[in-house]
Amino acid sequence: MSAAGTAWGIVVRDFIRSTRQRSRLLAGLARPFIWVFLVGAGFNGIARLQGGISYQAFAYPGGIVMAALFGGMLTAISTVYDREFGMLRLMLASPSGVGAVLSGRTLSAAIVGSMQAGVVLACSPLAVHLTLKQYAAAAGAVVLVSLVSATLGLLVASRLTSVENFGGVINVVLFPLLFLSGALYPTASMPVVLRTVAQVNPVSYMVDLMRHGFGQHAEFDLRLDLGALIATAVVAFGLTALLFDPEQRFVGRKPPGESRPPTGPTV
Repeated sequence: MSAAGTAWGIVVRDFIRSTRQRSRLLAGLARPFIWVFLVGAGFNGIARLQGGISYQAFAYPGGIVMAALFGGMLTAISTVYDREFGMLRLMLASPSGVGAVLSGRTLSAAIVGSMQAGVVLACSPLAVHLTLKQYAAAAGAVVLVSLVSATLGLLVASRLTSVENFGGVINVVLFPLLFLSGALYPTASMPVVLRTVAQVNPVSYMVDLMRHGFGQHAEFDLRLDLGALIATAVVAFGLTALLFDPEQRFVGRKPPGESRPPTGPTV
C-alpha cells in the first residue's frame, strides 16, 4: 500500500470514529458558546475594550480557536487508545512508514478541529458582523489553526501509554495555553512575566491570526502569525516523528548486548 493510501485510510478510520462519539463533538461545540454567550453576557457590562467593541465580539475569535484547539488536540486521544490496545504497533510496522501514519493522524485531527471551529464560525452573526472577505480570511485561519492544534496534540500523545495519563496531561497543557493566549482577555493588561509567556505561546498566534481575519485589533503582524504557526507545526511534527520512531533510536533505547544492572540484593 502506498503512503498516500495508508494516510487516507487512517483519515477515514479516525473520522468515522470521531463522528460516532457524538457526546464529545457536542461538548467541543458547547464549550466556546458557553464562554462567549453566557460568560460574555456578564462581561459586556464591565469590559472596556480597544475599538469600543463588545466583549462577545472580542471573545468570538478566541471561541473559534478554542473549538479548533480542543477538537484537534483531543482527537489525538485515538492515538493513545491504539497504543494501549496494540493497534498502533501494527500501523507503525507497515511498509508505508511512520511519516504516512502520522500524516494520516494529523489530517484526521485537523479535519475534526476544522469542522468544530467551522460550526462556531458559521454562527458568528449572533455576536459580530463579518464581510464575505472576512469570512474567507477567518476560514483560512481555521484550517491553519486546526492543523497546528493537531500536531501539538500528537506531540503530547506521542509517548503516553494510557488514556488516563492523556487526560491529565492534556488538561495541564490545554488550559494554560488557552488562558495565556489573549483568547479570553487582552494580554496587554497581564503582568510582564505572563505577557512574556504569552508571546512564546503558539496559541497566542492562533488567536491573533483569527483577529486579523475578523478585522479586529491584532497584537502581532500577520506575517509573524503565519510564520510562527507554520514553524510550530513543522517542529511539532518533526519531534513527534522522532518520538514515534519504532526503533526508538532517539529515545534512549539500550544498545544490543548491553547488560542491565542487577536489581536484586548484592552480597
